[in-house]
Amino acid sequence: MLDLLPDPMREPTVLAIPFFVTMLAIEWFAAYKLEESDDDGRAPKGAYEKRDARASLSMGVVSIATSAAWKLLGLLVYTAIFAYLAPWHLPVTAWYTWVIAFLGVDFLFYWSHRVSHRVRLVWATHQAHHSSEYFNFATALRQKWNISAALVMWLPLPLLGVPPALVFAAYSLNLVYQFWIHTERIDKMWRPFEFVFNTPSHHRVHHGSDPEYLDRNYAGTLIIWDRLFGSFAPETHRPTYGLTKPVGTYNIVKLQTHEYASIARDVRAAASWRARLGYVFGPPGWAPSSVAGAGATGAGTVESGDGRVSAPS
Repeated sequence: MLDLLPDPMREPTVLAIPFFVTMLAIEWFAAYKLEESDDDGRAPKGAYEKRDARASLSMGVVSIATSAAWKLLGLLVYTAIFAYLAPWHLPVTAWYTWVIAFLGVDFLFYWSHRVSHRVRLVWATHQAHHSSEYFNFATALRQKWNISAALVMWLPLPLLGVPPALVFAAYSLNLVYQFWIHTERIDKMWRPFEFVFNTPSHHRVHHGSDPEYLDRNYAGTLIIWDRLFGSFAPETHRPTYGLTKPVGTYNIVKLQTHEYASIARDVRAAASWRARLGYVFGPPGWAPSSVAGAGATGAGTVESGDGRVSAPS
């Protein structure tokens, strides 16, 4: 069957689809049977809402095709860099090459993910993943359709001699790992594991829209990057999931594109080139002082994640 797929799709992410479906079915069945609820009247932990889950799964299916197209483009560029610019070529069969590839991808994923929360144009590609107000395995499949920022971020790897195929293989393994951390069914784990690896507890924080949780825990596989670079926050209470400014739709095209439209509207209405650049490359929610009002400092208000005011990172 794999022979029917193009080369960029013959990868761990696609091969793991049966695992994704099985885990999703188990979690959905558990949610259906347990139906536990919080005292504050919020949705039960691990709950599924049909329209929300359908939107997540649909975005995941489309992302398989869009990611394959982006990866094909990236493969061409990486191959040229690897062949003509890399000072050495690491052997694809050596164990240390795989370790370098995996750690390199995970390290650069952290920074790519951090940039995607701090630069509005890149946030536009990523915010759809955060748009669900539920946190379950279906949310893990609510993937973005534009991975161009990540491809740019990984350019140092082929330049340092990591074979392009290993870059994509390591990224796919990274994504497969991140699937299982999108659940409320797993509480905090063994403390040494929690210290080193990203876990459901850490990632629930990342999906929270609560002020103390915004723009925290960017890690893919290893949470040590957040601990090293000051972006770690422990889970102290059940997060409020979703965007601080909900989109209010289950239309998957609007979920993926509404932030681009908002950027375009802000740029058209801007009174100066400085403001236009701020709306595109500033943090999400940035506004010039004249618009932000008394709360602005310096050139403008800096807001966090999907629009909540915070201190600049």
